[in-house]
Amino acid sequence: MASLRHGGALTLTKEGGPAMWLRTGCKLSFSVEFPTPFILMLRSRSGAQQWVARESYTLTPSVQVLEYTDFYSNLCQRLTAPPGEFSIQTSADVLTDQVISVAPGAPFDEVPTLPADVLLYLLPSRYCESDRFAEMASAIVAGVAPGYDQVACITDWIRREVRFNPAANHTQMAATEVNEYREGVCRDLAHLGIALCRALSIPARIVAGYLHGLVPMDLHAWFEAYVGGRWYTFDASQDGPRGGRVTIGYGRDAADVAIFTQFGPALALHEMQVTVELLEGAPG
Repeated sequence: MASLRHGGALTLTKEGGPAMWLRTGCKLSFSVEFPTPFILMLRSRSGAQQWVARESYTLTPSVQVLEYTDFYSNLCQRLTAPPGEFSIQTSADVLTDQVISVAPGAPFDEVPTLPADVLLYLLPSRYCESDRFAEMASAIVAGVAPGYDQVACITDWIRREVRFNPAANHTQMAATEVNEYREGVCRDLAHLGIALCRALSIPARIVAGYLHGLVPMDLHAWFEAYVGGRWYTFDASQDGPRGGRVTIGYGRDAADVAIFTQFGPALALHEMQVTVELLEGAPG
């Protein structure tokens, strides 16, 4: 069995508010018929809003892994799974914000002033066809101050008008289809929010990760919008702003943050278990 582990300590996150320790876990089990290349994205990284103090990453059976950082600075692992039963199990102790920042009134950032690495999140993408939402987005935010308040208005509109249904079986929906069906899983609601924001020239990106207290427990997706000179979190699948989030990856849409991508014949995913536990105090 192969594993990797990191150590570290920190008392507060960048936000400077209350923080919490979470232990996240994910287990995936496959039946592999032929040697199958994989790209995985299952490692959280320390950054502005979280600190990874302990991490384990176990592959059974052990195989050679090449890790790289993708275009969005996500940690990715390349490997080839051998025939037979193959499993991936991760665990991490992460310090993260107990509450998320909100900033009513934060201003709209004019496009010429945006950082170069943010401009990408203004463009239409595979699941977020923002060029088809200009009229709708403008109608939703009519009379609302440009910037954070517009994104909050869009998020509230999605909560009212689109049903969050973790059991929805519409597969790989783009934002236009989410708007048509008016229901979806977390990533679908995120895609619609992103498309509406970009239609107003507000940069927006998807985030994949964990959310403490999510029901039913699973990996989760939400979106961030860039206003007032920084990224803010928005999640239309929840009743209001909630902290307790651990980020795995960022991207333009779900195509950029798949937790696993396999190449070749379809595989049987026998098991997927996700856990998020609150730790009392810092891990030992």
